[in-house]
Amino acid sequence: MEIILKYFPNLSSTQIEQFSQLQNHYTFWNSQINVISRKDIGQLYLRHVLHSLSILKIFSFVPNTQILDVGTGGGFPGIPLAILYPEVNFLLIDSIGKKIKVVENISSELKLSNIQTKHQRVENIKQQFDFVVSRAVTAFPKFAKIVFKNISSSQKNKFKNGIIYLKGGDFNDEIKPYRNSMKIFNISDFFEEDFFETKKIIYLPKL
Repeated sequence: MEIILKYFPNLSSTQIEQFSQLQNHYTFWNSQINVISRKDIGQLYLRHVLHSLSILKIFSFVPNTQILDVGTGGGFPGIPLAILYPEVNFLLIDSIGKKIKVVENISSELKLSNIQTKHQRVENIKQQFDFVVSRAVTAFPKFAKIVFKNISSSQKNKFKNGIIYLKGGDFNDEIKPYRNSMKIFNISDFFEEDFFETKKIIYLPKL
């Protein structure tokens, strides 16, 4: 929890309480349904919560922004983002029903009324959103192709509507088709921990 306060010191008492509960909730649910790797559960705040929140070092969202989290797994990046933005609406989806069960239970326990969930593949989601977020569920070109239909053309935020994608490693080849229209941010510019050395945020606006 300390690492969250290190980079986000202005949390409300409610947000601090919600973040502080995450370790117990995820430890319990991970023992029932494996949504986080066993070796990572002890690094929950660094590798999952803070990684998710890196988005907010670049982007901010006005009230009633609509965000779709695709392949949310155990609720990342959606749940940490929803804690910090209670007036933004999130739909968290995953094709694996037991993972959505975990997200539903944790969201309920944290009283996150701005989160909805669906056990569904994104190909079957018809709604449109201001932003689609995800943590590297597939190769970027494939992801972009299937989610662009879900991005609204109606703008209300500083950044144009589009895809916000958390990714690590070498992905130069797979982003070649989009290089001229996307922006790539180094998470290591915001967080000093070694874990973030190769982690990036890809932003592709809907032009």
